[in-house]
Formats: sequence, C-alpha cells, structure tokens
Amino acid sequence: MARPNYIELPTRDIAASQRFYEQAFGWSLTGFGPTYACTMTGDVDIGLQADAAEATKAPLTVIQVDDLEAALAAVTAAGGTIVRPTFSFPGGRRFQFTDPSGNELAVMQPDADHG
Repeated sequence: MARPNYIELPTRDIAASQRFYEQAFGWSLTGFGPTYACTMTGDVDIGLQADAAEATKAPLTVIQVDDLEAALAAVTAAGGTIVRPTFSFPGGRRFQFTDPSGNELAVMQPDADHG
C-alpha cells in the first residue's frame, strides 16, 4: 500500500534547523553527514536537507511503496515526469518526479531490513 511516510525540508543551515525543530517540537534528529538530519520514528518522519545541490525548492513529500519499479512505471504512465532517476540511500531506494501541476514528490521502497 502506498502512503506518505516522509517529508524532506530544504534548509540553508542544518544546525540552526535541527536546533529549531528539537526545541520547538522535542524531535530527536539523527545526523547523516554534514548536510542531512532526520527523525527516525518509523511513522511520518522529517528530513532536513542542507545540500543545495540535492535540496528541492519546496518541502518534498515521499511516498512509500512495496514495489519501486511498478510505481515508477505507474507514475510515468499517468503522466508524471521523472526529475531524479532511481538512486539508493541509507535505508532504501527512491526516485523523484513532478506531477502534471509541477509539484515535486518522491517515491521510495525501503530495504528489506528497514521495512
């Protein structure tokens, strides 16, 4: 079943953003290198992306699926435009697309041990 499971926020200052969300909401964020941090609750998690080359212009909703290749075919068939081909990241694989209105989203499939 496909469901939103992650929201990635672009940020200019990872440390300031991490402090803000930890203080404002009590979230615990785990760092993955100097430009990325995220919550790891297993529910709808929040990621902070400070790498300008990787960050989207607006918050990025990530939809979790069981079969990434089937989702890629379905998105393409429905008229979505792939803007970032499938790539691996710690915990799974994903691709990014825009819908017919230009909204950018991502689709991910977790690794078997992160399901």
